[in-house]
Amino acid sequence: MNIPPGLSSVSLIVLYLLLTLIAVFVVVVLWAQIGCIRGVPFKNPDGTTDDWKEQKMFYGIAWADVAVACPAALVGLALAFTAARWGFYLLALVSFWFLWANVMTTVTSLRFERPKITLHWFIVFPLGALVGLSYIVWTFCHFEAIYGL
Repeated sequence: MNIPPGLSSVSLIVLYLLLTLIAVFVVVVLWAQIGCIRGVPFKNPDGTTDDWKEQKMFYGIAWADVAVACPAALVGLALAFTAARWGFYLLALVSFWFLWANVMTTVTSLRFERPKITLHWFIVFPLGALVGLSYIVWTFCHFEAIYGL
C-alpha cells in the first residue's frame, strides 16, 4: 500500500477497518441491488416489502448503485492500495454517496408503522451512512497527510 506519510499506527488501523467495512458494504449492496434489478422484492425488517415494480424509485437507485457507486468504490479500494491519493479521492466521493443514500433510506424506513430496530434493520439502513460518515470524518482528520496540501 502506498501509505501517506504522517499517519499514526492508530490511524492506519482505523483506515484498514474503514476500507474493510466499505468493501463488505459494497458487496452487500451489490448483491441486494442486483436482486432488485432482477425483480426480487426486498423484505423490510417490519415485514413489508419494497418492490421496484410498485415503487419505481427503487429501480433507479438500484441501477445507480450497480452502475456507479459499487464500481467506483471497488476502483477506489484498489487505488487506495496502489495510488493512494486517487483512491482516497474516489472513496471520499463514494462515502458521500453512501452517507446520502443511506440517510435517505433510513428516513424512508421510519415510515413503517412500527420499525423494529434489529441488527437486520441496522445493516439494511443506517450502516452505510455510518460507514460513509466515518470515512469522511477520518479524511477530514487526516486531510494534510492524505492530500499534502
